[in-house]
Amino acid sequence: MAEAASQDLLLAAAFVSDAQYNRNIPFKTSPEAVRLYYLYNHWIMRTAAYFFIFLNLSLALFEEPAVYPLPFLVTSVVEVLCLLVFFGRLTHFAKVTPRNVFWKDTKNICIMVAILLSLTDLAIYGVLRIYNVRSIRWSRIVRPIFLVNFAESRQIRRAFRSIRNTLPEITYVFLLFMFSLLMFSLMALKLFGERNLLTAEGLPYFRNYLEIVFDLYVLVTTANSPDVMMPAFDFSSWYALFFIGFVIVNTYIFMSLFLAVVYNNYRKHLKNEIRKLAYMKRRKMIEAFNLLKEEEGAQFVVREARWKQLVKLVAPDTSNSHRELLLRISDDEQKGFIDKKSFVQLADLLNIQVITLKIRSHPLGQWMPRVYQSAVSQFLRSMVRHRGFVWTYDVIILINAIFIALDEETPYISYAEWVFLALYIIEILLKVYTYEPRAFFGKNQFWNWFDTLIIFAALTATILNTTLKSTTKYNSQQILDIVFILRVLRLIRIVDSIQRFRAIMNTLINIVPTMLTFGGLTLVVYCVFAIIGMELFHGKIQFFPANSNAPHALECGNPALKDSLFARGKYCKNNFNNFASSFIVLMELTVVNQWHDILLQPAKLYFIAFHIVMVIIIVNIFVSFILEAFFVEYSLEKTPPPPPQEGSLLDNMESTEHDLEGDSGAKPPSKGLVFKIASKRYRTVDALLQRMFEAEIPLEDEGPSFEEILNLAPTAPVPSHPTSESAA
Repeated sequence: MAEAASQDLLLAAAFVSDAQYNRNIPFKTSPEAVRLYYLYNHWIMRTAAYFFIFLNLSLALFEEPAVYPLPFLVTSVVEVLCLLVFFGRLTHFAKVTPRNVFWKDTKNICIMVAILLSLTDLAIYGVLRIYNVRSIRWSRIVRPIFLVNFAESRQIRRAFRSIRNTLPEITYVFLLFMFSLLMFSLMALKLFGERNLLTAEGLPYFRNYLEIVFDLYVLVTTANSPDVMMPAFDFSSWYALFFIGFVIVNTYIFMSLFLAVVYNNYRKHLKNEIRKLAYMKRRKMIEAFNLLKEEEGAQFVVREARWKQLVKLVAPDTSNSHRELLLRISDDEQKGFIDKKSFVQLADLLNIQVITLKIRSHPLGQWMPRVYQSAVSQFLRSMVRHRGFVWTYDVIILINAIFIALDEETPYISYAEWVFLALYIIEILLKVYTYEPRAFFGKNQFWNWFDTLIIFAALTATILNTTLKSTTKYNSQQILDIVFILRVLRLIRIVDSIQRFRAIMNTLINIVPTMLTFGGLTLVVYCVFAIIGMELFHGKIQFFPANSNAPHALECGNPALKDSLFARGKYCKNNFNNFASSFIVLMELTVVNQWHDILLQPAKLYFIAFHIVMVIIIVNIFVSFILEAFFVEYSLEKTPPPPPQEGSLLDNMESTEHDLEGDSGAKPPSKGLVFKIASKRYRTVDALLQRMFEAEIPLEDEGPSFEEILNLAPTAPVPSHPTSESAA
């Protein structure tokens, strides 16, 4: 009986942990499978998986064509080791999931196929290398599959699903855009093709239809504006109307239409993803409750002792005082049990970062109680706690910014810097005098640490520079640069003091995890195009030093580039001769400035394909997310918070988001134990939207089954709620 209860507790902890981290892996519920599932999700296992995934991707830096060449035997051994780790990780995953689920999951099949293809290609390449036969490592293009398809990369897969779901709508808009481009190209051929116009380089102007299509496509990105228009504009000013009309239709209307279509589909599919997460989370918490529930009168509950054991299993690093706090929130009436409504909120409570502070009296209050408790001392401390003290120093920082912009050689400006440094040191000393030092320099007091380190680093650098100048003729420009940078960094502190700036900062903080997701998505696209580019264009372009006498050095080692914009612009280092150079070229193409100048003529289709995938699709999806994040944050800033309910301990907890004194300047307690929420900001916009959707689900609604949740369609009906509709 005790063993069965222990197994139920372990299984319930697995469900709660999945709900906490939004994992939707359907795992077996046998005791052995649950223990393997815990091991699968251990942070060491996940870190090791990511390490070998990125190690496998980084092999392209050391394989031919290599940035840092290594022997083929070394790279092949490392690749085989990575593939063995991937196979072991996949086997581990197969042990914890039901067999029918494992084989129906496409990502598992993709990983197995990628492993087989990589081993086959490695063997073939090695044999051909023995006989000095050059071949292509075509399997390198499948390496990003491991980054996308392992269970840990669910955020990247979500981004790819957004792209896949958006493609049908984008295709129709793209076809219409291409029709417009071809029509304008045909008009340009008829208007300018027979007028014998020449470009600034003396080349025929708009006489080849395919060249016209490409030039106008580049004009959509504005990279060749106004150069492409000037020959026609010089001939007649009226021809400018053609290019103005083209830019309005294709650059402003169609590009905006691309963003609108991507954003609309992104919102629709984001809503579907959020519904899945919310229902899955609710389902897992109810499964955990059903495993631990006991009958109490007319309802089922979880006993306090059982609940504590569960929390200790799910979050073993939490302190006893933190667990007591969570229990007080869940069992606010101290009945000795937790009901279903409170239990399903446990995953959210565990996601709140809470700091336990032991409030101590100030050391000066113990050493010099009369002086520290005197009327003058109390007035000074109340002044420092007042919001006006912060505003005063914000004004001082702004005045300091004006002096930073002025000429430092003027003696009065140089003396003023010492005045500002003295004011900042006085500020730090007053705050340390007012607040208990260990609390003031707590690990979550970012701005306090930031101010102190910046000020004392600037003071040290300024003293050092002044000493060197006065004792010797030595003048260190590096020290001056450090002083200048440190002075400018002080201005950052104002950002968190202004509410409008804070909304933007909240958005930036919330999109950081998703920026990592899109960073992974970008890495996948870059890897694929870089490997293809190396196989197609390796050795076509060579870089030579400026004083090189090598043949064709002025043509980047390729006679075909003689007198080309590429050679004259000295873009020879923009090549696909190794993995790092390929990444740099692709980054330049993503920015799209002067991208037409760095193209190789036979490679136009390659670069246009990259532009469509990266700039039109992926960048627009990223912009869509930023728009959604900002709309949510802005709506939260504009909406006043609801009044706290009586007895709601969580809503009335203090927050350390804006320093110790808070916004009201209230005096902190002199002693005791205080819990503080590290930040009231949601970690991600997805978490905020999920929380808002969960509020719509009634407690008695246990939601659909796991299989039904995973198959939810974007068009399935959603319970109507004005807040969720406006935000999501």
